[in-house]
Amino acid sequence: MVALNICVEFIACIDVKTTSGVVRGQTINVFNISIDQFLGIPYAEPPVGRLRFAKPEPIKTPKPNIIDATKPKNACIQSPSPFFPNLTTSEDCLVLNIWTPNAGNHNTNKSQLKPVMFHIHGGALTMGSIFAPPITNVLAIHDVVYVSTQYRLGQLGFLYGDREDAPGNVGFYDQLLALKWFIENAEQFGGDKDQITILGESAGSWSVSAHILSPLSKGLFKRAILESGAFMFNKARDVVNKTEAILLGKRIAKDHKCSESEDWLQCLRGLDAKEFNKYSDPVTYPVFETEFLPISAQKAFVSKKYNSDVDIMAGIASTEGSMLSYLVLQIKDKITLDDFIEYTKQTDALYHGFDIKRVDDYYLQNVDKNSSLELKKAFYQLFGDMIMKCPTYLFAKQVATTAQPGHNVYFYQVTYQNKYTAHTMGCDKEGMGICHCAEAPFVSGWPFLIPDAYSNIDAIFSADLMKMWTNFAKYG
Repeated sequence: MVALNICVEFIACIDVKTTSGVVRGQTINVFNISIDQFLGIPYAEPPVGRLRFAKPEPIKTPKPNIIDATKPKNACIQSPSPFFPNLTTSEDCLVLNIWTPNAGNHNTNKSQLKPVMFHIHGGALTMGSIFAPPITNVLAIHDVVYVSTQYRLGQLGFLYGDREDAPGNVGFYDQLLALKWFIENAEQFGGDKDQITILGESAGSWSVSAHILSPLSKGLFKRAILESGAFMFNKARDVVNKTEAILLGKRIAKDHKCSESEDWLQCLRGLDAKEFNKYSDPVTYPVFETEFLPISAQKAFVSKKYNSDVDIMAGIASTEGSMLSYLVLQIKDKITLDDFIEYTKQTDALYHGFDIKRVDDYYLQNVDKNSSLELKKAFYQLFGDMIMKCPTYLFAKQVATTAQPGHNVYFYQVTYQNKYTAHTMGCDKEGMGICHCAEAPFVSGWPFLIPDAYSNIDAIFSADLMKMWTNFAKYG
């Protein structure tokens, strides 16, 4: 394991008045540039008790004591994961981080305010945190305000009860409230609420696509960056329908002896939060035909009922399916042709409606069917196309052809990764290629935060990507 050699120096504390109360952050020195860092600012009432499975509620009364935003807080409840090790978790986790070159600057002159990058973390809507190391974000040195939010995960974030106090998709409502909280407090941190770019990787990118689709997020952001992921699956039906979603909730209730004749949701609200980790699938999916997501992406683009007034940058890695096939399907290290066909059937069970033979024939063209490695490489392409590459590309293409005039759409493919990152993500086996979200550490400036793990070429690449991403946020 490479030692973390973080190039950050603490200078002083800084207090900022917000709608949650006075928050105390730290001014830090990042490469001789002063940045104000605030960790774990609460943006909602704790989602416990009657608020479990419900939409988050804004903080009603500012905290009387100074809120300590100098230290990391708890991640949201989730099962232990090698991707996000050593997290402490709690149901009380609705907090956000802010990095800004401009906190406490009470000059409200519009020209002095900075563009905002509002980040939603990945993790399959099942895991993840804004406190996974390295926590410090260096994009703020490029004259932007960078915000990153937590939201409820797994069944605590997406259980569907088909009623007002359990509407499903509350993880997205958390993100929405965090965005609204920041808009209300933007000037206190030197941010321009009219220049917000939402961005995320993997499930964070899924979340960004959800906000582009949702009428509830209309007008809250100007631009969006989708790094590997969009809700653009089979047009015949979504991954999980409302009937399947409510049956899952009732099955959990039945497992815990909650009587169907009583209020099963109220019964589930009485369980220890960590009980829900037993029902965490590798990937959690939202429910459409609900208030947050009233229609599928395909229908939204046909009817132009989506937030079409935004600039988009979207992209993929060249081998999206390698790491993800191990995560989602738990494929074996050695596979046969029969295994390949079985994995295609499992993929169809997730995403629905394949012509399985036609799909298999297409991806097995010119493949040595006696070679486990060649079969795996072919399946990586099949699975990556289904889960990430085609949805992300088609989502961006639909925006490009239906968005309001004058809005830019860019698409990229990343074909380079760092060996240290590939190893830590379990992506350094033969044939795995350039894995899912290979660009994310470069965009976040990891080569500068963990220089011992990265080369000079990595640092140059990272500097280029940070400039591209922040230029997009500033100028579209």
